[in-house]
Amino acid sequence: MAEGAEYAGVSDQDLLARHVDGDSEAFGELVRRHRDRLWAVALRTLGDREEAADAVQDALVSAYRAAHTFRGQAAVTTWLHRITVNACLDRARKAASRKTAPVDDTERLEQLLEPHESAAAPAERNDLHRQLLEALGTLPADQRAALVLVDMQGYPVAEAARILDVATGTIKSRCARGRAKLLPLLTHLRPDGGETGKTTAERNRTQGTSVPPAAGPGRAGSPDTDQSGAAAVKGGGGRA
Repeated sequence: MAEGAEYAGVSDQDLLARHVDGDSEAFGELVRRHRDRLWAVALRTLGDREEAADAVQDALVSAYRAAHTFRGQAAVTTWLHRITVNACLDRARKAASRKTAPVDDTERLEQLLEPHESAAAPAERNDLHRQLLEALGTLPADQRAALVLVDMQGYPVAEAARILDVATGTIKSRCARGRAKLLPLLTHLRPDGGETGKTTAERNRTQGTSVPPAAGPGRAGSPDTDQSGAAAVKGGGGRA
């Protein structure tokens, strides 16, 4: 029998209820369904594979123990993502308090490709991906989390707000501030960024200049347009 086949057709909410009622396999099925998405969000948010793995582990332990508190006011996947993002932000705050210098080690950045990313991907795509992730790493944790969910994972603003348990206006504000900080770091990645005879300031004043879209499923020109992995990473549906 295929893994999880006995739970085919059982909703996430029913699985959580079965777990609370003592079904020893139900929570494992929830983890199987959602671990790839949770891992993708954690990796993007923290920028470190070990920290991301620990954050997901922390989040799943918390969800396992707190399952009885779930009241169905949001989807189970939203609840799991909220716990995961909060675990990531806790780790990011702890790391910031003990960090003495920014991490810019190329070898570590090369590890930030998604689990579904092929090692044979074009070098240009890998380089763009690394630069985007490096730039994201300069943002405060709350802005990075908002941008990861909205710009990179494709969640609608309202859904990202539910995941982070903040107002939609807060998400919009964090995204706006984050994009403003990323703009001078990423302008050179735009197609018009290499125009000869113009200074950086002049290029930045070109009509329509904006931050290039961060890696996100199904977006033309982004590092993650590989459709084979889009469904595993996106998780939140289209943009609002």
